[in-house]
Amino acid sequence: MNIIGPDTLVFGVDDVAACRQYLIDYGLRELGGARFEALDGTGVEIFAKDDASLPPAMDTASMLRETVYGVADVATLDAIETELKRDREVTRSEGVLRCVDDMGFALAFQVTVRRPINLAAETVNAPGAAPQRGTNVVAVNQEAVALPRSLSHVVYFVPDSVRAEAFYTRLGFVCTDRFTGAGPFLRPAGTTDHHTLFMIQTPPFMKGCEHFTFHMGGPTEVMLAGTRFVEKGYQSFWGPGRHKFGSNWFWYFNSPLGCHVEYDADMDLHDDSWTAREVPMSADASQLFLFQHRDKWAPGGPPPGGKPGGPKP
Repeated sequence: MNIIGPDTLVFGVDDVAACRQYLIDYGLRELGGARFEALDGTGVEIFAKDDASLPPAMDTASMLRETVYGVADVATLDAIETELKRDREVTRSEGVLRCVDDMGFALAFQVTVRRPINLAAETVNAPGAAPQRGTNVVAVNQEAVALPRSLSHVVYFVPDSVRAEAFYTRLGFVCTDRFTGAGPFLRPAGTTDHHTLFMIQTPPFMKGCEHFTFHMGGPTEVMLAGTRFVEKGYQSFWGPGRHKFGSNWFWYFNSPLGCHVEYDADMDLHDDSWTAREVPMSADASQLFLFQHRDKWAPGGPPPGGKPGGPKP
């Protein structure tokens, strides 16, 4: 089944105005109404939590109301419908297929809205390799645009990760890596991204969306967009840093959407020849390294207290 990845995440929220401003400040483009998009047309939609058009809320605090997956073609929609109708209610209207997974997450499937984008990636010059940037081409521009390019992945808290994984396996998702006893990183057939879905075993009352993220153009864009986000008053939750599984650079923030929101970049790509790794979940397994945002400073004399390496106050 040629499922590409999430096209849209739909939320029913307590404070529409705060969520609207958050998504604009994050870098998504407001289209009017409820939709906010990245450069390739993937995005987030927000509605008031009591909006009658939304799928029913979960019996937890999660504000995520629907995950809309993009697929390659109508044949894939037909295959998904045939498979899921074996054991659950499935509706199909105006090209959109809807159902509920085994954990109670509302899902939709549609021929993808993703648009092709043709943008340069971040470049690196390193001894021993041909330069990626030419002579006199500078890498740093503090006015550079750093906008989300594409909806990368969503992470669910689930009470039964084994049963949850089995449902997505039916749809052609494969495990690329796994945290033992915690959950799998899953890749659908229509992408080589390390994962578009990660699930973490938690108590039932925590069930819902833990975070989502959009791909940026490289680690510098993650740092630039994240720094601008902090300067607008948003609270950093985790990062910046670099994950081990997936290798993606990351920076997570608190949000009014009832979940964390991440910037990421430079994710590994895998195909069916890849052999999944498995390790216990731990801080060491989750990140290669981790930074912490702080105010800018510059060397200007001995560090305070005579300790080497400290910033000048």
